[in-house]
Parts: sequence; C-alpha cells; structure tokens
Amino acid sequence: MKAYKLIFIVVVLMITMNAHTSSTLADFTFTDSKQTQDFRNLTEQLRCLVCQNESLAASQAELAQDLRREIYAMMKAGKTQEEVITFLVARYGDFILYNPPIKPSTYFLWYGPFIFFSIGGLLFARTLLKQKYIPETTAALENVATVTDVKLPLDTNL
Repeated sequence: MKAYKLIFIVVVLMITMNAHTSSTLADFTFTDSKQTQDFRNLTEQLRCLVCQNESLAASQAELAQDLRREIYAMMKAGKTQEEVITFLVARYGDFILYNPPIKPSTYFLWYGPFIFFSIGGLLFARTLLKQKYIPETTAALENVATVTDVKLPLDTNL
C-alpha cells in the first residue's frame, strides 16, 4: 500500500512540475495586437528542432519553449519578423524554416523527391516491359524446339 502512495505522490509531483515549466502562446502578451499576431504567425512558421514535425507554437519541448521566450524578447525589443528569422536561420540553419529557400544547399531537399520518384518510375517501367517480353521469347523458343524436334534448354531468366 505504501508503494502505491509513493507512486501517486511522484506522479502528482511530475505533473505539477511539468505544468509549471511549460509555456503556451497565451503566456506571451504584447501591448500591441499586431505584435501579438506577428508573434503567433512567426512561431507557426518555425519548426521545432527537437520534434521536427511540429511548429514552435505547438511544441512543448524545452528547446521550443526557450526559442519562444527568445523570440518574445526579441519582438519586445522591437525586432521585426525578418530580423528574428534572419537571426534564427544564422543560428540554426534553414532547417528551422518550414519553407526553406531554394538555393544550392537546399537543392537536394527540394528536388530530391522528384529525382527519386523518377528513378523509381523508370525502374518500375523497365521491370514491367521486361516481364512482358519474357513470355513471348519463351513461346518462340518452344515453337522452334517442336519444329526441329530438338530439345533446347530454356533459360527463363533472360
């Protein structure tokens, strides 16, 4: 019975500590509604570097919370969205952006899926065409063998 009480206390402490450290977008207030909207838009545009498939606005990772606080401080200091994005890209790279710019370092990111899809399509088409011609070749060899009454070894792995 004591073990259950101890587990319950630990769970309650973990929940309350986590609730205390997490921050939401409602925690960041600005005097100007435009600045509030810019902050929300900016945190939606930026990727959480830990979660990788969540925006900074949605993520509860510690790094995301730190980045939200940093963005908040920069915007409170009068920085524009472009200045904040430039700072974050310089610090973390283009990966922090959901829509990275097209430049030589991101060509693989932008064009890689099309290249791999094209290669896969060509290989698939080649395989289908190869399978189409194998039965015709095998049938032709069988006809030649029956006409000449000579047993030819048929290699089906053409």
